Amino acid sequence: MKILVTGAAGFIGMFVCKRLLGEGHAVTGMDNLNDYYDPGLKQARLDQLSQFERFQFIYQDLVNPGLIEYIAQGEFDVVVHLAAQAGVRYSIAAPLAYADANLAGFTHILEGCRHGKVKHLLFASSSSVYGGNTRLPFSETDPVDLPVSFYAATKRANELMAHSYAHLYGLPVTGLRFFTVYGPWGRPDMAYFKFAEKMVNGTPIDVYNHGRMQRDFTYIDDIVEAIARLLPQAPAANPAYDRDHPLAGASWAPYQLFNIGGSHPVALLTFIETLEAQLGLVADKNLLPMQDGDVVATCADNSKLRQAIGEWPVTPLETGLARFVDWFRTFYGHRRTPLTQDNTD
Repeated sequence: MKILVTGAAGFIGMFVCKRLLGEGHAVTGMDNLNDYYDPGLKQARLDQLSQFERFQFIYQDLVNPGLIEYIAQGEFDVVVHLAAQAGVRYSIAAPLAYADANLAGFTHILEGCRHGKVKHLLFASSSSVYGGNTRLPFSETDPVDLPVSFYAATKRANELMAHSYAHLYGLPVTGLRFFTVYGPWGRPDMAYFKFAEKMVNGTPIDVYNHGRMQRDFTYIDDIVEAIARLLPQAPAANPAYDRDHPLAGASWAPYQLFNIGGSHPVALLTFIETLEAQLGLVADKNLLPMQDGDVVATCADNSKLRQAIGEWPVTPLETGLARFVDWFRTFYGHRRTPLTQDNTD
C-alpha cells in the first residue's frame, strides 16, 4: 500500500514507518521538525528511515492549508496521523500551540483524507482523555467528558471531529488511545527520559505526588504491533447500532476507538527502582506535590483490542527499560541531553 505517516520524525512515528517499510509498503513520512524538544534527535530518527528505498520525507506543517491538497492528490491508501503538539504540562503554559497543531491541524488531515478518498485513517489519541476518571481499568465505554488538561481536551476533540467525518462522509477512522509509551529513541520531555538524564548527570529527579502514582507503561514495540495489525482493519458502518441506547466508544458510522496499553500499571517508585537497577545508579529524589493536569493512575482495559487483533505481546518493564538504557548510553554518551518539561503522558 501507499501510506502517509505524519509525525514521522517522532518517537512512535519512526518505529511505525520502519515496521511498514519492512512489510514492503511505500511510506511517505511528514514532519515539521519543530524544536519542542531536540531537533537533532528527530533528524537522527529520520536518518534511520532514509536507509529504506521506499521511504520519502516531506517537510510540512499541519497548519499549512496546502496539506489538504497534498493528501487529496497523493492517492494514499492509508494515513497514520501521529503528528501533534504533545505534552500535558506544556499545554498549560502554551495552549495556543495545541489549538493550532491538534485542532486546526487535525482538521486539515480530515479534509485531506475526505477529498483523497483515503481508505483508512488511524490517528493518535491518548489515555489522557480519561481525565479525572478513577475507576480502573479505563474502558472505551467509559464517559470521557471531563479532561483535566488542555492537551487531553484537544485529543478528545480529535475523537469527536473524526467521528463527524466518519458519519458525514463515510471516512473509515480508527482512534488509538496510547498509554504512556516508552523505549529507545523516546521523547526527551517524558519523565522516564528525564529521570535517566538527571541520574546519569548526578542531579535530583522530580517525583510528583510524592511518588504515589501509577502508570500503564507500554513499550514501543507493543504499540507498533497493535497499529500494524489494526491498519488493514478499516471499520465499517454498523446499521445495527442502537441509537436509543448509545454506548460510548461505539457508533453507527465507520469509526472505532481502541485502548493501546498493556493493562499492567506500575507504581512510579517501582518504575524508578527498575530504572535505577538498569542504570546501576541510585536517584536522589525530590518529592513534590501533585502537578496541575496530572492524574493519579492509568490502566488500560485492552480486551477490545485483543478481540480485534488476537493475542498481543506485552513487553516486561525490565526488558523495555534495559533496551532504553542501552540506547540512551549509546546515543548520548556523556553529553547532556537538551530536554524540556516533564510529562508522564
